[in-house]
Amino acid sequence: MLHGIFLKEGFHGLYRGVAAPLLAVTPAFAVSFWSYDLAGRAIRKVGNIEDSRDLSIGQVAVAGAWSGVPLAAIFGPTDRIKCLMQVDNSGKYRNFMDCLAKTYHDGGLRSVFRGTGSCVLRDVPGNAAYFGTYECIKRWSCQLEGLEQASTVGTLFAGGCAGVANWIVAIPIDTLKSRLQTAPNGTYKNLFDVFQSLVRTEGPTALFRGLSPALLRAFPANAACLCGVETVKGLLEKR
Repeated sequence: MLHGIFLKEGFHGLYRGVAAPLLAVTPAFAVSFWSYDLAGRAIRKVGNIEDSRDLSIGQVAVAGAWSGVPLAAIFGPTDRIKCLMQVDNSGKYRNFMDCLAKTYHDGGLRSVFRGTGSCVLRDVPGNAAYFGTYECIKRWSCQLEGLEQASTVGTLFAGGCAGVANWIVAIPIDTLKSRLQTAPNGTYKNLFDVFQSLVRTEGPTALFRGLSPALLRAFPANAACLCGVETVKGLLEKR
């Protein structure tokens, strides 16, 4: 597939739709980490857990799940535009703003936000797996290395594993979401209708189509992301 896209459309085809996630990724992750921290504080308050004690992995996963709700609110419309641009083979959309304007013209805000509910179903369990796996692997690396704080290598490995866990959990719903967001109006009644149609025509393995490239991207991207978060967090705590 990669070779075919490159031969037919060149480098430009490989990066079609990249503007939407680039615009969304900074505010989305900022909101996600902020809401994760907020949920963690709420769990400590409700459970009378001292700051010196670590939350359980289950509690970390619950806080992570909560962070998926505001994350989906940002990624919903941007994923919609990204997906429309990626499947546009007719040249209908010139760029991100043109796609956004035409999508809004076709159906208003409802059209722009189509699939946002699916993003919630994807990001809530996905973020639970993401933060839960990260904290679990990070603690394991501390025990293995005999350290109180995870080393850079431990943080990178934990971050990469977190990204992989996220996509293993999220990819089936993401596949359904993308089908829903790119289908012509009236094709599907809801996400369950997409699920039934996909499984009936292509089999259950179609739910995991695209998992390999997602995992290849997820490990290095999230290793770098969470290592950066921990580095900045450490610098701020020293001030």
